[in-house]
Amino acid sequence: MSSTLLEVTRAAHEEVERLERLIVKDLQTEPPTAKDRLYQSHRARSMIDQITDTTHRLIEVYEDKDNSRKDEIAALGGQSSTSANVNVFSAFYDRLKEIREYHRRHPASRYVDTTDEYEELLKVEPTIEFAGEEAFGRYLDLHELYNEYINSKFGQQIEYSAYLDIFSDLGRISRKFKLTRQYREYIQKLVEYLVYFFERTEPLQDLDRIFSKVVAEFEEQWSNGLIGGWENESHDGKVQQKEATIDLDYYSTVEQLMEVGQEKLKEALSALGLKTGGTVQQRAERLFLTKHTPLDKLDRKHFAKGSRGPEQNGSAVAPRPSEDAKEIALMEAKMNKMCDLLRETIVRTKENIEKKHALTYDEIVQEREEDEVQPESESDDEDQQIYNPLKLPMGWDGKPIPYWLYKLHGLGQEFKCEICGNHSYWGRRAYERHFKEWRHQHGMRCLGIPNTKNFNEITSIEEAKELWERIQEKQGLNKWRPDLEEEYEDQEGNIYNKKTYTDLQRQGLI
Repeated sequence: MSSTLLEVTRAAHEEVERLERLIVKDLQTEPPTAKDRLYQSHRARSMIDQITDTTHRLIEVYEDKDNSRKDEIAALGGQSSTSANVNVFSAFYDRLKEIREYHRRHPASRYVDTTDEYEELLKVEPTIEFAGEEAFGRYLDLHELYNEYINSKFGQQIEYSAYLDIFSDLGRISRKFKLTRQYREYIQKLVEYLVYFFERTEPLQDLDRIFSKVVAEFEEQWSNGLIGGWENESHDGKVQQKEATIDLDYYSTVEQLMEVGQEKLKEALSALGLKTGGTVQQRAERLFLTKHTPLDKLDRKHFAKGSRGPEQNGSAVAPRPSEDAKEIALMEAKMNKMCDLLRETIVRTKENIEKKHALTYDEIVQEREEDEVQPESESDDEDQQIYNPLKLPMGWDGKPIPYWLYKLHGLGQEFKCEICGNHSYWGRRAYERHFKEWRHQHGMRCLGIPNTKNFNEITSIEEAKELWERIQEKQGLNKWRPDLEEEYEDQEGNIYNKKTYTDLQRQGLI
């Protein structure tokens, strides 16, 4: 009976509401593992896409371009767009006849509760394609791009772990390499991989909205010349070419042109799209040809292989370098944004690579298997409620220790220490050990008393202060007294203490 347009509309609204409730119900459940969290995000993304498609269909129905919805609503009231005089009862009985005819043709049809069907969506595990190196979205796999980097003209011969540190720092690459086709393909592949990885690991993020902000900010900075490394290109696409061009009017012979130097000749030839190889004299001769011969009339053999002909280097297509530079700079801006979004994943990937250097292949395989099995076992243990009526302490395995061990160590005895802020210690062993721990040492330091062996077994503040006063008094009796213990000798060899010696000296007897 879903053949009518109004029934289709009602069913579509019901589907949207059911999917919205399922999304809320699914997101309210905290997934136990990272894998389950990824499944949950992809399920929600799939249901959001279904809601979007259904909403587009509803919009088309409500626009009613063919007036079918309007005719069906009019038919419910016994009206028609073709004839105004239609009997309401005849329209009702025609509709009733249609319903009876439908059930006569489908006698086995029954009401189906779609709630169970929608609930099954919460148990679906979406198919997500990850490479083995990516470990189900935990790490990046940039080995292919790394190989392109180290084998390119703009790259360096570095280790993969070092590449993870510098691949996002594009300012290290010279601008003359950035305008090459090889760099353009490399940065394009890098952006495509980061976007594809982000879509698989963060399916609920709206990349279109993120990139629209990046493009808006980029256009504003490009027009103002604030893009790092592309300042000159944003204002004038010919600036770099002008800097590399040599004014041939100052040189009348090839020998004079050779004095410019090998590098400047190479840059000037490259700016014109000519071959840059050969000796200094050959380069000077090739460049000197352009003094009296226009580029469009120059022989094709003098141009580099990557060049599309003399027309590429003429004045008719001058803005092209600036357009290419802008497109490459935009891809770099998108790549920087993706690196910011995936910063934690990049750091985690580098740590994993450094860890792998110290492991064998068998250890790596075993660790990967443990990572897959361990979360499931942990979730099973959490589901089981631990039975502990005696409130015994937990052991290293997370379970209560045996009762005989509890009695053996006297863990039922409580010792309180006033110096530690009335902290409780259970068992004689923990009590004796706490005198050397940081809590007791901090309490003694606050009292201004050194934490020596003399104060072991003392937990009261008053007792500690009294003992410290007695120790200070005892140390006062044994203290060095120079007036009585310091000795002096006169000329006759008589020995006196300091006090007696000074008294006799004042009286003039010595």
